Amino acid sequence: MIFLKKLCAIKIIFFLTGGVTVTGGEPLLQVKFLIELFTKLKEQKIHTCIDTSGMVSLTDDIKKLLSLTDLVLLDIKHIDDEKCKELVGKSNRLELNFANYLSQNNIAIWIRQVIIPGYTDDEKDLLKLKDFIHSLKTVERVELLPYHDLGKHKWTKLGFSYELENVRNANSNDIERAKKILGIS
Repeated sequence: MIFLKKLCAIKIIFFLTGGVTVTGGEPLLQVKFLIELFTKLKEQKIHTCIDTSGMVSLTDDIKKLLSLTDLVLLDIKHIDDEKCKELVGKSNRLELNFANYLSQNNIAIWIRQVIIPGYTDDEKDLLKLKDFIHSLKTVERVELLPYHDLGKHKWTKLGFSYELENVRNANSNDIERAKKILGIS
């Protein structure tokens, strides 16, 4: 595919059933390329999907790309703004605005939340997340992903401190508890 020459820090996954998912890093940092790619894909009636954090401003280019997008896999880092800032160093306002925009524009969403013991598994926060999810009209699925420290060695090799050093990996009990609170199966 000629588009691959322009590709930088984006993974493209093509499914034999006729769909393309772009992931990253953060694919929305390559918005102009994705507009071109998704325009070509839509001409061929190929399903388009973006895997993103949604932590971007809703520029005209982002809106154009989303008009060409069938499904967004949206990672919610943390539903509480202050806790999100502590966890990832940024506010959650952009990603929550992004989710609302998707809903208002009838774009299908799969919400994904990493369950990090002691960080994203507080019952009050999960109930707040549940309310937010229910406020969106286009959520088709909610996925809970268990935190793991498999990338810790990379941080160490690079000489960086691993911020979640003393956090245990999430287990099936953590996921089941969160599912129960969120009311999902």
